[in-house]
Amino acid sequence: MWPWQSKKIDEEETELNQDRIPAHVAIIMDGNGRWAKKRGLPRALGHRAGVEALRDIVQECSRLEIKVLTVFAFSTENWRRPKEEVNILMALLTEYLKGELKELHDNQVIVRMSGVMDELPLDAQSELKKAIAQTRDNQGLILNLALNYGGRAELIQAIRQVSAEVLKNNLKIEEINEDIVNSYLYTAGLPDPDLIIRTSGEHRLSNFLLWQSSYAEIVVVPEYWPEFGIETLHQAIRVYQQRDRRFGGIKDGRE
Repeated sequence: MWPWQSKKIDEEETELNQDRIPAHVAIIMDGNGRWAKKRGLPRALGHRAGVEALRDIVQECSRLEIKVLTVFAFSTENWRRPKEEVNILMALLTEYLKGELKELHDNQVIVRMSGVMDELPLDAQSELKKAIAQTRDNQGLILNLALNYGGRAELIQAIRQVSAEVLKNNLKIEEINEDIVNSYLYTAGLPDPDLIIRTSGEHRLSNFLLWQSSYAEIVVVPEYWPEFGIETLHQAIRVYQQRDRRFGGIKDGRE
């Protein structure tokens, strides 16, 4: 049981408008290495601290009744990092899933993955498949792990699959629309993100959810990911709640 579960969500405590909680929050978890360097620590300890930060944020998103939390855990470009660092990241992924699965399952969290699984190490694949299968029928927060994920690669594979359906005469070109494209993305079945948070002060999407982020509100925070805590999450949601979301239209006759 998570610590907050015996306690009702208190609007005054969180200072958030519970009627405007984003349904889907996506986070670019940036800055583990810089956090470690700033403290004279190995990068591996920065990544481990990032895992600890993720644990708290998953719990808080569940408490706030956010429906989907997508976290950018490993990009297609991250394979370019030194092999030792990649191995550490994959080991931490495996360790996280092994250590957290029972608690995630007990708290009704659904584990999903966006990305190419079969390029990951076999032990990571095994733990991911186990977590996805075990939590599939849960009813709580969807924890969507963006692993071996790239927005351009996602669009390329969607184009290939849609093209194959056209060639097999299962789909007409004029039938291709947004719903069709959405159904071939890694995030099929999930709502587009309402709020994208990027840590460490960088103002880039870095190939993350390129199609899905069309109307997402983007909030950049200066904290490195290991420093990102519950209060910073609340601050980002407050900024989101102050935004006027028009989706390309106008409200009340105003531009």
